[in-house]
Amino acid sequence: MRIHSVMLVWAAAAAVCACSKDADPASKAPRALTQAQRDSAIAASKLPGAGVVGKALEVADSAQARAEDSEP
Repeated sequence: MRIHSVMLVWAAAAAVCACSKDADPASKAPRALTQAQRDSAIAASKLPGAGVVGKALEVADSAQARAEDSEP
């Protein structure tokens, strides 16, 4: 009988947690950073591969600058 009571309490707790509303409305808010800002933050970090991200940003920026210079 005791095991059934414990299982019933756990099932009720799981149901309450599953049906509760999200208390943090900011979790559904749109992202505040652009893709370029996120990439820059990664490039400045010490994460593995961050140097590659930084180099890719430099290459993309220089390619964009060359493209803008070549426009009439």
